[in-house]
Amino acid sequence: MEIRRVLPQDFRELLHCLKMRSKYAVLLVFVVGLVIIEKENNFISRVSDKLKQSPQALAEANSTEASPAPAENGSLASLQELDAAFSQLRSHLHNITLQLVGDGDPGPRRHVLLMATTRTGSSFVGEFFNQQGSIFYLFEPLWHIERTVTFEPGGANAVGSALVYRDVLKQLLLCDLYILESFISPAPEGHLTPFMFRRGSSRSLCEEPVCTPSAKKVFEKYHCKNRRCGPLNITLAAEACRHKQHVALKTVRIRQLEFLQPLVEDPRLDVRIIQLVRDPRAVLASRMVAFSGKYETWKKWASEGEAPLREEEVQRLRGNCESIRLSAELGLRRPGWLRGRYMLVRYEDVARAPLRKAEEMYRFAGLPLTPQVEEWIGKNTQAPRDGSGVYSTRKNSSEQFEKWRFSIPFKLAQVVQDACAPAMRLFGYKLASSPAALANRSFSLLEEAQPSWVT
Repeated sequence: MEIRRVLPQDFRELLHCLKMRSKYAVLLVFVVGLVIIEKENNFISRVSDKLKQSPQALAEANSTEASPAPAENGSLASLQELDAAFSQLRSHLHNITLQLVGDGDPGPRRHVLLMATTRTGSSFVGEFFNQQGSIFYLFEPLWHIERTVTFEPGGANAVGSALVYRDVLKQLLLCDLYILESFISPAPEGHLTPFMFRRGSSRSLCEEPVCTPSAKKVFEKYHCKNRRCGPLNITLAAEACRHKQHVALKTVRIRQLEFLQPLVEDPRLDVRIIQLVRDPRAVLASRMVAFSGKYETWKKWASEGEAPLREEEVQRLRGNCESIRLSAELGLRRPGWLRGRYMLVRYEDVARAPLRKAEEMYRFAGLPLTPQVEEWIGKNTQAPRDGSGVYSTRKNSSEQFEKWRFSIPFKLAQVVQDACAPAMRLFGYKLASSPAALANRSFSLLEEAQPSWVT
């Protein structure tokens, strides 16, 4: 008490003022704490209400600027203004993101594998994906592996080839094009090669920046069709692949669907498999023209009837049909690892309605069908009758797909029907009972496609 009496009056007043301010400060902190808690409760409540709204109502709510309600005190008004500013900042950042990404959502990266056999129209169908600008498309890259690594058909060697093909496919789908350097002959030097098989059939390898200036005295065996390019720079091609939104490959060298399970289950990939099939009678007729030397025995037997076909020739035909059928049956059974990732397509259905089937394939793959693809289909399915070569992808498709009926002898058709009957029944190809039925256009050899072919 003595000490308090000796303190100056002004100092005592100062102490009293500080005590009062401390009390008010504690009270203010308590009030602000209550306001913040209430604000958090309101925020959680609003989020909960928005989660219960329909997507359309939520979009409308997000696009509407917040108009704060009248504040009861200055602290609440400041918090509401901060909340409104945060909402505007979030909206601004969202708009910037849309500008950077583009007008449309590109969606996830897809990996499309077109699985077929020779002379089934796979080059034509592959162009549906080659013409889409956001897809990096490769035409038959496994050709190099087949030319370099020799496997005997059947048994362990057939399994070995399938495993090699699968592993190479996986690397290519991941844009590791360097894997091909071990199989291209002669070997690339400095990641440059003029020997990439059918380079001109892949637009991505013939456009900038992959298309470098042409080099004098360098022979490009599989050159680009519409422009002159230098030797393929595999590094630039790999970079172009990574910059494209999607990847698509066409191959006629894998027939065992079960070997592709590791690709489908790889978390780095989002694979969609399209298996393309064609009437085996049409396939044989086309191969006898395109690969004339390999089918001399068939042609002589059909035209001269000298000696019966060798049993190994018929067994090879039967084996091809069976491998295709078994893969299709596996896909149509919808195993868990393949569900939603397999589609069976008949070439005849594509030829009759190319744009509609292209739309179905793109929808299955989860890709947008662009006007460029539609334009290409329109131009290349109405070609003049005499303008279609053996390897051409430009055909009058509605007239071409049954042309084989008038070029194949009936006894050849019978051999195919006997060897491939199970596959033909699965795919909806009718058997011809006589030469007249085979050559009669009014008798359709094609049953309607089944909706269950898309899994």
